[in-house]
Amino acid sequence: MRNVILISLILLLLGCSRTPQSESVDLYVFGTMVTITTWGAPSEARQQAIAEINQTFQQMHRDWHAWEPGRLVEINRAIAAGEEITVPADIAGLITRSQRLYTQSEGLFNPAIGGLLNLWGFQSSERPNGPPPSREEIDRWVASAPHMDQLEIANGQLRSSNTAVQLDFGAFAKGVAVDEAIAILRRYGIENAIVNGGGDLRAIGSKGDKPWRVGIRHPQGEGVLAALDVSGDESVFTSGNYERYREHEGVRYPHILDPRNGMPVEGVTSVTVLHANGGIADAAATALVVAGVTGWQRIAARMGIEAVMLVDDAGTVYMTPGMQQRIEFTAIPPANIITAEPMAANQGELE
Repeated sequence: MRNVILISLILLLLGCSRTPQSESVDLYVFGTMVTITTWGAPSEARQQAIAEINQTFQQMHRDWHAWEPGRLVEINRAIAAGEEITVPADIAGLITRSQRLYTQSEGLFNPAIGGLLNLWGFQSSERPNGPPPSREEIDRWVASAPHMDQLEIANGQLRSSNTAVQLDFGAFAKGVAVDEAIAILRRYGIENAIVNGGGDLRAIGSKGDKPWRVGIRHPQGEGVLAALDVSGDESVFTSGNYERYREHEGVRYPHILDPRNGMPVEGVTSVTVLHANGGIADAAATALVVAGVTGWQRIAARMGIEAVMLVDDAGTVYMTPGMQQRIEFTAIPPANIITAEPMAANQGELE
């Protein structure tokens, strides 16, 4: 995969000097191919921006990976041993932001559950095989109750009051990476672009005189469920239970886990969130899947998310008015569409 990155960059850097209207390049980070598309950008600025984004992505991948050797693995090892450890500024920032989102989501977004993810076999680049963890193992983890408020950073030193805390930013890192890519593009004067990581994206500006048109994958089949136009500065992130899972004796166990009971989430197939900030959208999409059909509206309001589409296991689509105004179903509309009441005033502190 590293060769793909290098080849893509070489092809871009060797491109002609004229400015094409649209130019795309693929990079790889956090197990996902990220496509960066610019519109009407000067060739030199685009080349420099892509090179810096690639360098930034690779640094993030090395430092933030939860199971490959790197800085986060060292931090988790120190926490498990009850030791203090120096944390670099970028990881300290991730922890601080995650603590705010943890509070806003009532603990449903909880990057401290790395131990639970590992127990289920989801801290792996391969799909886990074999039987799931025992009820006793899961109950033992739930009783240890690791959460983000058990972390404290002072003078660059991290300590935890709970050695069961194990950090895994898998539900947040892609959004932060997309935000950083957009920030780099803007530093080079590029104001019309889309950064798309496996269907999760942030778009700025427009595609000439048209908005960027993006599709939302159908969570229960092939193709696209819906599409929407984005322009200005917006992020679209989807969290779903249809891609990563473990399967044993005909039972599928999705990878999104509920920190309250240690079990895979049931009842929700996917949640799509529209928000200005990619990191917030990424975290909120996961939290709303965990909140489920009965709790997603409350958590969305607390996190300041006004545009949401949730699809449950029966195929029923739930939407906020803010999403209903934007969404366009591309094929036969779902049989059941439920529009929620307008959001109450936001109770959480946005970043």
